[in-house]
Amino acid sequence: MPNLKDIRNRIGAVKKTKQITSAMKLVAGAKLRKATERALAARPYREQLEAVLRRVSAAAGDDLDDPLLQGRSEVKRVMVVVLTSDRGLCGPFNNTLLRNTSSWLEDKLEQGIGITLRVFGRKGQGFLRRSRFELTDTVVDYGRTPKMELVRPLTASMVADFVDGEVDEVYLVYNRFVSALVQKPTYERILPLSVEPGQGDTPESSSLDYRFEPEASEILGALLPLYLQNLVLSAFLETEAGEFAARMTAMDSATRNASDLIDQLSLDYNRARQAAITTEIIEIVSGAAAL
Repeated sequence: MPNLKDIRNRIGAVKKTKQITSAMKLVAGAKLRKATERALAARPYREQLEAVLRRVSAAAGDDLDDPLLQGRSEVKRVMVVVLTSDRGLCGPFNNTLLRNTSSWLEDKLEQGIGITLRVFGRKGQGFLRRSRFELTDTVVDYGRTPKMELVRPLTASMVADFVDGEVDEVYLVYNRFVSALVQKPTYERILPLSVEPGQGDTPESSSLDYRFEPEASEILGALLPLYLQNLVLSAFLETEAGEFAARMTAMDSATRNASDLIDQLSLDYNRARQAAITTEIIEIVSGAAAL
C-alpha cells in the first residue's frame, strides 16, 4: 500500500486538476451561450433565403442556367472542406467526425474520384496527415478570426474552381450542433446548388404574389452567391457551437471523475492512517508485555 505522503501528494494533484477542469467547464459554458445564439439565429435566415430562392426559381422556370446550378454528368474530382477545432479536450467531437470522414474519403478514392482537401483546424490537419491524405490547403488558429473573413475567400475559391471545371462537386464536412450533448457529423454538398421549387411553388403561383424586376433569372443569379456564403457561414457557426458544447460536457465529466477519485483516495488515506496507528499500538503493547 502506498505510504501516507504519496497518497496526500496524489490527492493534492487531483484537486488541482479538478480546479482546472471546473474552470474550463465554466469558460466553455459561457462561450457556448453566445455561440449557440449565433448558430440558432443563422438558421431562420437560411430557411427564409431558401424559401425565396425556391419561389424565384419557380418564377424563372426554364431560364435556370446559372453556372452554380449546373451539375456534371460525370464526377471526376470533388472539393472537400473539413471543419474541426484547433484545440482538444472536447471529447469525441473531432475524432468521431474525422474517423467517419476518413472512411468517406477512402470510398471516394476507391471510386476513382480525385479529392481536393481543404482543412480548417489543427485537429483535422494532424489526423488527416497521419492518415496519409494529401491536403491542398490548411487553416489553423482561425477561432478568433471574424467568420466572414474566412467565408468570403473560401466561397470565392469554391466558385472559381467549380465554374472553371477544376472540381465537379463541393462538400462541407462539419459537426452540426443539435444540443449540448449531441453534435451530428454532417456531409453537405453545396455545389452544384440545388433550389428545386417546393410544393406549391409554381410560376403561376409566384406571379400572383410578386412581380420580378429585373427578370427572375437575374435575381436568382444575384442571390445564389449570397446563399452559398450563408451555407458556409452556417457550417462555421455550427462547428463553433458544437465545439464549446462538447468541451463543456467533457470538462463536466472530468470534474465529476476527479471528485470521485478524490473520495477514493481520501478513503485509502484514512485506511492507511488507521493501519499505521494500529501497527504503532501493537508495537507499544508488545514492548510493554516483553518487560
